[in-house]
Amino acid sequence: MGLGKGFGKTILFGEHFVVYGLPAIASALGSYTTAEVKVVDGKGWEVIDQRLATPGYKEKKYDEAMQSIKNVIEYMNIDVGYQKLEIIFSGDLFAASGVGASAAQATSLARAINDSFTLMWDDEKINEAAYEGEKAYHGTPSGIDNTASTYGGLIWFVKNLKGGKNIMEVLRSPKKMALVIANSGITASTTEVVADVRRLKEANPKKFEKIFEDYKDISKKAKSALLKSDVESIGNLMNQNHKLLQEITVSGEINDKLVKIALSNGALGAKMTGTGRGGLVIALAENDEIQENIAKSIELEGYDAWKTMIG
Repeated sequence: MGLGKGFGKTILFGEHFVVYGLPAIASALGSYTTAEVKVVDGKGWEVIDQRLATPGYKEKKYDEAMQSIKNVIEYMNIDVGYQKLEIIFSGDLFAASGVGASAAQATSLARAINDSFTLMWDDEKINEAAYEGEKAYHGTPSGIDNTASTYGGLIWFVKNLKGGKNIMEVLRSPKKMALVIANSGITASTTEVVADVRRLKEANPKKFEKIFEDYKDISKKAKSALLKSDVESIGNLMNQNHKLLQEITVSGEINDKLVKIALSNGALGAKMTGTGRGGLVIALAENDEIQENIAKSIELEGYDAWKTMIG
């Protein structure tokens, strides 16, 4: 039997801006998906998915998940023509859009197969296998999710707009930092929101040029602050990033409400993360006590919230 795990992730800075070649910073979460692989009689594979998830998430992603598993197994050259793999997924990462659930699943599977068959693959090879799994969900993925899931820590990412290799740098912070993730319960279309932003940019090029310059400054300062675990500066920069996301119309009313709740209950900083117009909001806390207070305050308003660590 082989065991493996893959971390979830969140975008701390740069969603939407990353589309235009500006830096994004992602962080692995303290929460992770686990995989257990056992070789049994038969052929092919069987999946038992015990992950907690947003209602309907696993059903909606089922076909992609099966293709992802197939991709990983084939990339790792495991012959299931004469043996059967029993695969069990679990862990404390709540499967939802925006937390890198698909990458965590692919990474955990690659690690479990590596363990079960004693392949002796290093992190680089595990990351490559997880990337193959991600192709089933994203076509041509950026690689940021599987890299965060494999290596943990922080990822500095810059998309190469000319089609070449993207810049991906693993960062290390001196200490872990407490984060709350709030779920609005609303799912927006990433394709539609990205298209809306592009239309706005084309209609207001000078305005967006200023916004982009402001964001570049935020991203550089955020990288420096994260490398020092300067939570006060990180929180302040998150607030600034959120204001820019409001300006480009991707932060919906529900996101702003959740940000306000978090800030009113001790968060150092809070912002939407991911697509926006619903989805998730993240809030940085100075300590575990404040983290708990933020999470409870969000839950009292009727929204799901979970606590994790970043860095």
